[in-house]
Amino acid sequence: MIVDDQEIECVTFDLDDTLWLCFPVILKAESVFYDWLGKHYPRIAEAFTFEGLIDRRRDFFSGLPAGMAHDVTWQRMRWLEKLADDFACPRGHLVQEGFEVFLAARNDIELYDGAHEILRLASERYTCGTITNGNADVARIGIDHYFDFSITASGAGAAKPDPAIFLAAAEAAGMPPEKILHIGDDPERDIRGAANVRMKTLWINPDGKLWEGPGSPDMELRSINELAGLLVH
Repeated sequence: MIVDDQEIECVTFDLDDTLWLCFPVILKAESVFYDWLGKHYPRIAEAFTFEGLIDRRRDFFSGLPAGMAHDVTWQRMRWLEKLADDFACPRGHLVQEGFEVFLAARNDIELYDGAHEILRLASERYTCGTITNGNADVARIGIDHYFDFSITASGAGAAKPDPAIFLAAAEAAGMPPEKILHIGDDPERDIRGAANVRMKTLWINPDGKLWEGPGSPDMELRSINELAGLLVH
């Protein structure tokens, strides 16, 4: 049973580092994009090492308006425009095709072992949704059939832990936040953010870290797989 099962009617999942390991996915996507640059825009690839291009992108992101920090797609599109302009390349192909190359690789994901079964069990018992700050796309990944709705930071106009993104999920679910359990790995963005709008919380804590700061999750598991035993009771 999840928390108090009589109170929970909806379960929302964080995506990156909750259903799959994020870092290698992003690193692979950056590598695929860099290889694409080398083929189509060799002058750019020759001007940067792989690591150097990532560092330059991070520097560029740090100078973008704080009000757009929630929209990682918008940030990357502006970065691609900057690359095109700096190297006198046509924006259209580099920006649109380059972003699509990155996004396709970014959504080429292998879920944690057992995660598909967890999502199947949850979707049979609860209204299910996703809440993510990133641009992972559950339809492109092929797991959208488990979910009734998907909320992104770009769509909500705010990123976790801002209350707005969690309230957008509650609106999509058609129920008050108190009836929703949010599952995620990040103590601040996921757990405190959800708790601040009175959602129930389940912290995925694979490294067994000690909880720090005020409040605490309603439940804590070491992996998403441990949820299976709770969903079948």
